[in-house]
Amino acid sequence: MHDMNTRRAFLKDAAIAMFGVGAAPAWLARAANTSSGKRKILVAIFQRGAVDGLNTVVPYGDANYYSLRPTIAIPKSDVISLDAFYGLHPSLAPLKKIYDAGHLAIVEAVGSPDPTRSHFDAQDYMESGTPGRKATPDGWLNRSLGNSKTQSPVRAVAIGSALPRALRGPNAAIAVNSLSEFRLREAASSPTFESMYSNAVDRVLSGTSRDTFNAVRTLQSIGSKSSSNVQYPGGRFGAALQQIAQMIKADVGLEVAFADVGGWDTHVNQPGPLANLLTGFGQAIAAFYEDLGDRMDDVVIVTMSEFGRTARENGNRGTDHGHANVMFVLGGPVAGGKVHGEWPGLAREQLYEGRDLALTTDFRDVLGEVVAKHLGANPTGVFPNHKTSKFLGLFNG
Repeated sequence: MHDMNTRRAFLKDAAIAMFGVGAAPAWLARAANTSSGKRKILVAIFQRGAVDGLNTVVPYGDANYYSLRPTIAIPKSDVISLDAFYGLHPSLAPLKKIYDAGHLAIVEAVGSPDPTRSHFDAQDYMESGTPGRKATPDGWLNRSLGNSKTQSPVRAVAIGSALPRALRGPNAAIAVNSLSEFRLREAASSPTFESMYSNAVDRVLSGTSRDTFNAVRTLQSIGSKSSSNVQYPGGRFGAALQQIAQMIKADVGLEVAFADVGGWDTHVNQPGPLANLLTGFGQAIAAFYEDLGDRMDDVVIVTMSEFGRTARENGNRGTDHGHANVMFVLGGPVAGGKVHGEWPGLAREQLYEGRDLALTTDFRDVLGEVVAKHLGANPTGVFPNHKTSKFLGLFNG
């Protein structure tokens, strides 16, 4: 019993967690010598806490925006103009050149049709891809993987200590805290120790150990293959995108990656904290884009947040839980340089429940187009019980 507990403790304490074990044992068993060549890669970014989309992409052409936000609106003189109506928050200046190059598309008034203002429920619905349904067992990003014949044990990776809801499901996926900190103890990396795991009586534990060591070998192989002179911003989010870029450049077989960044729940004194968050957010994405260079031809980033924030500022120079929001779609194949989606207006009679930006685009339409056009997945299979009447035109060709 003591040996079994030790083995379990090792798996728990290692800086990697394996999920979906047993769902695809054939490709996991062959994983040690993965993988080659460029492939289409999707990076999903979740802004947890409900980002204020109205101050992220500013509708400065709508006069109601300024009357609703007398102290926290972004002055027209500070807005980074995208066209005659929309502009970026000044902290997102690094993204402007990507937009101008035609590789950043923005979708406005987008989000979940479910009316909840609960962070927990809204995040769950968005990551499962089934708004209003709590019983969905898997996540949209896991379903988008389909039945690929890839042999990579790092086909689906989240940067963090736990696998996010979006990546849970029958297809194997891993969560990694940090590539730079991922080191096995000397004893644990020995052939004897690995043999002990492979001979475990517990079949589930044995499978987990094989999967873990296969992923270990692959992650440890990255090293010098993925060096970069690009400067990423400090903080967890910048480090997460840098590590995803390392995996992409090392050609280890990555297909989907997930990173999240919190702190967007700005109820009080919003301007300073939001500016700081957007600074790191924009710099990290711009560094990732620069780091990958021509590899961005095969990479798409999509950003999302559980819901937006109230159109009117509150009495604490902040905003409360709202409804529709904004999403970014970024990458080489993206038909960027345009703000997509129908603008519903900010007049009182145009607001959702008299307080929020109204929804005109379902987030599943955006993600459905991404998985269909970029990954070749069937959007109906990825988002059950939802049919998209037409794509928004987010991709070239």
